[in-house]
Amino acid sequence: MRAPKSFRLHIGIFGRRNAGKSSILNALTSQEVSIVSEIAGTTTDPVEKPMELLPLGPVLFIDTAGIDDSGALGEKRIEKTMQVFDRTELGLIISKADEWGTFEEEILRELNDRAIPVIVVLNKCDLVTTSYGLAKSITATKIPVVETSALTGLGILELRQAILKNAPDDYINRPSIVSDLVGQGEMAILVVPIDKEAPKGRLILPQVQSIRDLLDADSFCVVVKERELREVFTRFTKPPKLVVTDSQAFLKVAADTPPEIPLTSFSILFARYQGDLPEMVKGAMAIDKLKTGDKVLIAEACSHHPIGEDIGTVKIPRWLTQYVGGKLEFVHHRGHDFPENLSDFKLIIHCGACMWNRREMLSRLMKARIAGVPLTNYGLTIAYSLGIFERALQPFPAALEIFRKSL
Repeated sequence: MRAPKSFRLHIGIFGRRNAGKSSILNALTSQEVSIVSEIAGTTTDPVEKPMELLPLGPVLFIDTAGIDDSGALGEKRIEKTMQVFDRTELGLIISKADEWGTFEEEILRELNDRAIPVIVVLNKCDLVTTSYGLAKSITATKIPVVETSALTGLGILELRQAILKNAPDDYINRPSIVSDLVGQGEMAILVVPIDKEAPKGRLILPQVQSIRDLLDADSFCVVVKERELREVFTRFTKPPKLVVTDSQAFLKVAADTPPEIPLTSFSILFARYQGDLPEMVKGAMAIDKLKTGDKVLIAEACSHHPIGEDIGTVKIPRWLTQYVGGKLEFVHHRGHDFPENLSDFKLIIHCGACMWNRREMLSRLMKARIAGVPLTNYGLTIAYSLGIFERALQPFPAALEIFRKSL
């Protein structure tokens, strides 16, 4: 079974049109993933290729359109390429060996400004000779440089080794989702209502990832539906270290869980795992400042078609409207699209971003911070609007302290 995108190192491939980006991707993956043509601009939308890059593990290569394009179509291509920066964890800048210039420097500046590790790939070395001065000047900045020929295979092995060597530490030493809150040999109860939007026979991704995280840490894991929770407590002589629930069942689970047992939700776990929990706690507290007529952005990483009592389009708007006591204006965005101008919004409410890598979620947090707009997530919003915010933060002392100080 393939690792989900959120567990893959996202490697963005950037450069001019016809610099050989798609050829390099095909050479790295040993597959015809991207269309290769002598005609500049063949790649229009970003092309994704998941693979296992041993010994590093699962990665996701993202081949982008040339960033030197022009015209109306070129602007659209560049816009799609710029979105890839938000989720890139390691950047490859592909340039012809004799063509490094302003475009490449702009890409390098964008990656450096975001503190994204970079590898410079001087391609087509079988056709042109790399300037000694160019290679030396780039190397002097301590950026690794690899000379390649996608056609002959020259330097492809060295490029693979450079990727392994320059993978960011936070990918190599990935934090836990929940197991650090439970401990080896201790038990967690996971409350999993059957979600109508989850395909039949499957659980939603945060639940699956939490189960695996607990098993990897040698913790016990009991999975129940919300109506079974009260009975489960009677069957154990030793209480669990933690109860984790789907946010939509917060009220019932909080009522059935003894107050001395820490309780939180999968969504709040992912606020910590994929984002910045203290920052999102502050964002949730901005709910108290909402007034009738305020504009609220609800952003989802997935592009699924909402059905029934959908959490983002139905339940959260209903709970927030009840809490504020007046009608709010809700705007919905899905997938990688995100408004350029955030200043009109009083609050941004984001899903758990379980399908993304952490960098893309942190990029959105940064954009919201620059715009001065508070950002929180589904689980924190639900807990706050239902009046159980302090209880839901109990397992996270630093975040809980932020809330208590605000009171």
